Formats: sequence, C-alpha cells, structure tokens
Amino acid sequence: MAVLTAAWRTQCRQDWTEQLMAAGETIGITKADLQAAINATDAWIDANAASFNVAIPQPARNALSAKQKARLIMAVTKRRYEVA
Repeated sequence: MAVLTAAWRTQCRQDWTEQLMAAGETIGITKADLQAAINATDAWIDANAASFNVAIPQPARNALSAKQKARLIMAVTKRRYEVA
C-alpha cells in the first residue's frame, strides 16, 4: 500500500486534532510539527509494512486481508496504550 497523499496526510492531522480536542486533550506542538509527525508515521508504516506482515504467523498471515491486518495492529496498539 502506498503512502498517503499530502492532502490525505493533512486530513489525517485535522481529524486527529479534532479527536484529541473532543477528548479534552491538548497538543503542545505546532501544526507544522504535528504534520511532520503524521508524515513520518506514514513513511514508517510504509517502510515497515513487510516486516509487520512477516511477524504475523501462519495461517493468519495468508488468511487476513491487508485491511484486517491494519485493524489488527490498530486494536493491539489501542489496547496496549489504553487509548479510547
């Protein structure tokens, strides 16, 4: 899967900021710094996708779709940090 376009990365930043605001959280960095973090995260996901895929044991690796694997890593990350 390719990295996000610049427009999708910007939308990601805006959505994430809205989620934090709705949760009553503040962000102690500028929009530019947050955008850089979004960009770096997207690039990291792209660079490490194959490694993540290989880490999933069979038969799940072949049985799960790319979207299901994305949901899997999001669910584990959310639970690990207890982010609601």
